[in-house]
Amino acid sequence: MSATEATTVDSTELAHNVDVDPPHGSAVSAVDMTVSREAVRTPAERIRRGVRAALPPLAVFVVIVIIWYGANAILAPTQKFLVPTIDQVIIQGFGGPSGSQILIAVLRTTGVAITGLAIAAVLGIGWATAMSLARWVQRSTYPYAVILQCIPILALVPLIGVWFGYEFNARVVVCVMIALFPMVANTLFGLQSVERSQHELFQLQKASKWTVLTKLMYPAALPSIFLGLRTSAGLAVVGAIVGDFFFQRGQPGVGTLLQTYARLLSYPQLFAAIIASALLGVAMFFIFGLIAKIAVGKWYDPVN
Repeated sequence: MSATEATTVDSTELAHNVDVDPPHGSAVSAVDMTVSREAVRTPAERIRRGVRAALPPLAVFVVIVIIWYGANAILAPTQKFLVPTIDQVIIQGFGGPSGSQILIAVLRTTGVAITGLAIAAVLGIGWATAMSLARWVQRSTYPYAVILQCIPILALVPLIGVWFGYEFNARVVVCVMIALFPMVANTLFGLQSVERSQHELFQLQKASKWTVLTKLMYPAALPSIFLGLRTSAGLAVVGAIVGDFFFQRGQPGVGTLLQTYARLLSYPQLFAAIIASALLGVAMFFIFGLIAKIAVGKWYDPVN
């Protein structure tokens, strides 16, 4: 080999090393830097980060309180009962006998919402799984999921009452109907979002459909499934309250109290029941968000 050829080979090898090694090294260093930053973050920095995250919602809450008191101030004295102040809601609504009534009603509504959410989750995940495994199932049944989502629940109330009675079962059915579609849609999206290369890898290993489903598709779909659960949790609370409005036999929930307080013009109690309903929905949303973080947070990191 001549000196010129040797120089050409050395230059080619050097160019190859320059093209390959630095990007690989930079990627590793970027990951190492990210891990190191997370590892060396002090408790004080975490507290400051939490405070910065909490400031915007607190600022909006302060604005809402100011608007609330301003609305009460501009009303005529004979109309101030329409917008009670926050202290009136706390003292008259959450305090006294009405406070215990609201607490018991919230617990009953929670039971209805959790039952409906559990049934909707089982049905939604099962339905989405069947559609992901068989294209003809998706083509033939998914339009009916959309139709079910679009039907006004008020149009089905008479039928639900006749078929399931006017107590607990009817309220659960309303919850299921309202909370089902987000579970179906999000689970189906997660199951179908698996990369083709990963499917091909399992096919090369001659894995069965059950193995592909349990070892590949379900783990990949977990973030979407929990997103559906968080969405359906809030909708299940809405469904439970709507069910209380129309099916008032049996033990009353928050919806029944809302109607009672509105009929009696007990507006501090009415606002307290509304706030309790909202807090119930927010609590269920964050509970499932926490469960999702525990279940998939260690390996799933969404883009910020």
